[in-house]
Amino acid sequence: MKAAIKSPKSAAAAEAGAKAAPQSGVKAPARPRAKAAPRRKTAYTPAEVRAIFERFQAIDPEPKGELDHVNPFTLLVAVVLSAQATDVGVNKATRELFQLADTPEKMVALGEERVRDLIKTIGLYRNKAKNTIALSERLVAEHGGAVPRDRASLEALPGVGRKTANVVLNIAFGEPTIAVDTHIFRIGNRLHLAEGKTPDAVEAKLEAIIPADLKRHAHHWLILHGRYICKARRPECERCPIADLCKFEGKTNDVPVPLPALA
Repeated sequence: MKAAIKSPKSAAAAEAGAKAAPQSGVKAPARPRAKAAPRRKTAYTPAEVRAIFERFQAIDPEPKGELDHVNPFTLLVAVVLSAQATDVGVNKATRELFQLADTPEKMVALGEERVRDLIKTIGLYRNKAKNTIALSERLVAEHGGAVPRDRASLEALPGVGRKTANVVLNIAFGEPTIAVDTHIFRIGNRLHLAEGKTPDAVEAKLEAIIPADLKRHAHHWLILHGRYICKARRPECERCPIADLCKFEGKTNDVPVPLPALA
């Protein structure tokens, strides 16, 4: 019986395969990992982002915060007290408090025990009363009783974090900051407008995509949209002014409500 004769091409292929095969017990060098593609800042085009905020602007050109205050100090205190509490609840608690103490000096004189009694209807009132007195003492000792208008100084105050500093800088001093609360965090992720696992991540993406001329009131518009229309449990898509632009997979309407400026 004649042995099978390999063609020169098949023999060369076999030889090349033998050379390429790793020796027994020796691992082939690992292939370099491909770099992950950078995540997009938003699912919207710049034109769509501008359209969203221009519609919010048409509905409410000068939105206001819903925490009652009479000056930067009472605003600062109100925002500190609003953590894990509703604006309505905070306003009820601060009505008498701000009548008695609308400056850091008066708040220190009022004392922690009295402050605690006045705000005991809101959550975490003991710790909040302690922080209110502590930040008031710091303002008197280090800032002449005035609320500083820079982030570092604000965040150095007891009970003040990045969100609180952003609110004060925006409302009291007109800075175009974006304070990410629960509403903005939810909207950023739900609408794929600015997705992120932390408030800071959502804030950074919003800062990057919102046009400069619309940034001053942007966080107010988003808060109001989340509080009254794009609600946590059931978004009221039938009342939404950006329904046609919205990229939320669960939306129930594609037709935006008419805008006052265009009606």
